[in-house]
Amino acid sequence: MTRSPLLLGPPTFLGLPDRLAEGAPRAMIFGAGHGSAYRGRDSRSANAAGAIRAASQEDAPLLGHWDFDLGGPLFAGGPISAVDIGDVETAADDSAGNRARIAEKTAEVLAADAVPILLGGDDSVVIPFLAGFAGHGPVWVLQIDAHIDWRDERYGERHGFSSPMRRASEMGHVHGMVQVGMRGVGSARLEEIEAARHYGSHLVTAREIHAEGAAAALRRIPEGARVVITLDCDGLDPGIMPGVAAPSPGGLSYTETIDLIAGVGRRAKIAGFDLVELAPAADPTGLSALTAARLVVNAIGAVVRQGG
Repeated sequence: MTRSPLLLGPPTFLGLPDRLAEGAPRAMIFGAGHGSAYRGRDSRSANAAGAIRAASQEDAPLLGHWDFDLGGPLFAGGPISAVDIGDVETAADDSAGNRARIAEKTAEVLAADAVPILLGGDDSVVIPFLAGFAGHGPVWVLQIDAHIDWRDERYGERHGFSSPMRRASEMGHVHGMVQVGMRGVGSARLEEIEAARHYGSHLVTAREIHAEGAAAALRRIPEGARVVITLDCDGLDPGIMPGVAAPSPGGLSYTETIDLIAGVGRRAKIAGFDLVELAPAADPTGLSALTAARLVVNAIGAVVRQGG
């Protein structure tokens, strides 16, 4: 595979190649710094993909080492089967163009029979990412997030970071969703809760996950379904993921989160994965970027281990 002109260069996640010398990749990683911005509000996540890639570099020489999260090396003793194809070219003031390019790249990866893994960007990049599955459905959505993101519009924008699950519910190829990690208070009002429930979304609070484990959410996903996992970093507890725009206490633990990712790979099939809303400047320690990088590693490992 050659690089697309829409994509820009290194560094790569875990030092992965941008193409394989032999065979087809199981997963393709790409970044997108901007989606659809709210007027006058700059994204704090525009440089998140670079921060995640940088945080992964320490583990780049260790691809063949045992990973206790996965129960073996990342690629299960086989050859490297994931690539990092760079970043979709985006701009803060080109919302429509950003959406078109992200959807196009997602569809291109799916057409290559690979699982797209998107490094955002704020939560608005999720809308075109999911739109890119239009010719590759049906899919379910597993959202990990502190918020339900069902606003129809905000500040006059219908494709912003408060609306991805509302827009997903309108996509014919999305057949259902499970939303996990909700807690505290956010932009959702009673009307958004009612709209989500009327659609049939399964809302699983963080408290339910703490009490019952990942099974509280996984049992709501049909066995064998193709699932896109969308992971907003504020779904995790700020004690381990402080670098977010809207930290909220009581979030998911790292172990609960990777149990959800691995559980989807075992019960169903991961068709896509995105990680969004990392705000690197909010965490000068780098812990959040490191945690985000490990979550992406777990997603790759789950994809490698699931059936064809």
